[in-house]
Amino acid sequence: MLKYVAAVGICVIFTACTLFGSGKKSEAIARVNSEYLYQDDIANLVPRGISKEDSIAIVRSFIDRWASKKLLIKVAEVNLNANKKAEFDTLIQQYKIDLYTKAYLEEIVKRTTDTIISESELRSYYNENKENFRSNGTLVRLRYVSLEKENPKYELIKSKFFDFRKSDKKFWDTYSLQLNSFAFNDSIWTELSQVYGKLRFITPENRETYIIPGKTIQKTEGKSAYFVKISNVIDKNQVAPFQYLKPTLREVILNKRKLELIKKFEKEITDDAIKDKKYEVYK
Repeated sequence: MLKYVAAVGICVIFTACTLFGSGKKSEAIARVNSEYLYQDDIANLVPRGISKEDSIAIVRSFIDRWASKKLLIKVAEVNLNANKKAEFDTLIQQYKIDLYTKAYLEEIVKRTTDTIISESELRSYYNENKENFRSNGTLVRLRYVSLEKENPKYELIKSKFFDFRKSDKKFWDTYSLQLNSFAFNDSIWTELSQVYGKLRFITPENRETYIIPGKTIQKTEGKSAYFVKISNVIDKNQVAPFQYLKPTLREVILNKRKLELIKKFEKEITDDAIKDKKYEVYK
């Protein structure tokens, strides 16, 4: 192996002067056969503020890795059989084609896709396809507060919570700092797994005791108390509600528009090529 590497012929040239001196822009600092590494290639390699010794070590390591890669590719080119190299060359060419076309189409889509989706369009798509949007788990709408049992406003907070009114917003703004945690917007659908994280006394084993539409819960655990109101529940594999699906519906519609635009663009570019006699199919 060492003989072979020597036969390949590596010559790595580096000095403190060439690595860190001003030098010319095209000054070479290393060579492997007919390929060169230039000072410009390592211009931003060394971070500011480190010692000269560390700088030299970083550059030397980079040069060694660069040389190793050049040597390895040379060894591979010499030792791989022709069929394998032809197979890889085809894959490389196809990868290049895929990268170029994907980047170009993404730019076209980015510039031309209409990203405005109305509420009516979202609802229409939901109504037409809602059977395809079934929940993967249980969804819950609820509100809750968690507070210390010794809170001096305990009874008042409890009363306000179970007789919840929008007009009490100022009250909750005032006393929310005295709560351990809370969630008042029971119009939002939440995954049950998140409820387990917030309300520790509810578990997969006892969920049927607590997760019931319309249920009110008053629970104490240690020094903490919980007030909970379950507004609604949708079990696993039921049609997911519109509000919960809105972000997903928006992405689905956008992707649909993008695919249609790409399909249209591909057809137009092909039709234009046929028209301009740049594309022909011979029978």
